This record gives sequence, structure tokens and C-alpha cells, in this order.
Amino acid sequence: QVQLVESGGGLVQAGESLRLSCVASGRPFNGYAMGWFRQAPGKEREFVAVINSNGGLTKHADSVKDRFTISRDNGKNTLYLQMDNLKPEDTAVYYCAAGILEIPTMRPDYWGQGTQVTVSS
Repeated sequence: QVQLVESGGGLVQAGESLRLSCVASGRPFNGYAMGWFRQAPGKEREFVAVINSNGGLTKHADSVKDRFTISRDNGKNTLYLQMDNLKPEDTAVYYCAAGILEIPTMRPDYWGQGTQVTVSS
């Protein structure tokens, strides 16, 4: 089992930045691809970004490319999502996931509880 705890969400204005964190415990963190997904009200959960186990490969959804950056620190068992130039359409609950890399996305096996990001216009 892998336990995932997200933090860093909040309320910001359009154009501002946030950094989400996800701390993992349980099985070895560096054995998993890690990713971020999000779910807006009334919509299905969608892929945001994925990073492979050693951090050498990343993929981002077209909707966030050039604004969001996924990264990981295996020494700290922590996954990050740097979100710049936020837009109101980025408003969603953001979920951290651990699983298997399946380019261009991933197959999640474990989920965090989610953190709310709200962007006002």
C-alpha cells in the first residue's frame, strides 16, 4: 500500500501561482510513476501531468503545458506540481496518484484525498 497526502491548494487570483505537494509513505516512493489529476465540479477526473520513477521523463496535458511543471524529490518522498499563470478554468480538486507509467499518461493504483484549487477571475 501507498499512502498519499496532498497539500498546497487554496484560493488565488487569475495569473497567480501555487505549488502543490504530495508526500508518500508505505512502499518505496521511487518504485512508482507519479502523477497529478484534477476534477472540476460536474466533470470527470482528468489527467494533468505524470513523471516517471527517476524523474527523467515528464508529460503534461496540453491544457497546462508551459504553465504547470511536475517534479519529484525521491529523497523526500515528495511529488510537486508548480502551477503558474493560473486561470479560472484550472479550478478543481487536484489529486496525487501513484502507479504505472503508460505514455502519455499513467495507470493510477493509489490516490490521495485531494486538495482544492480555486482561481478567481
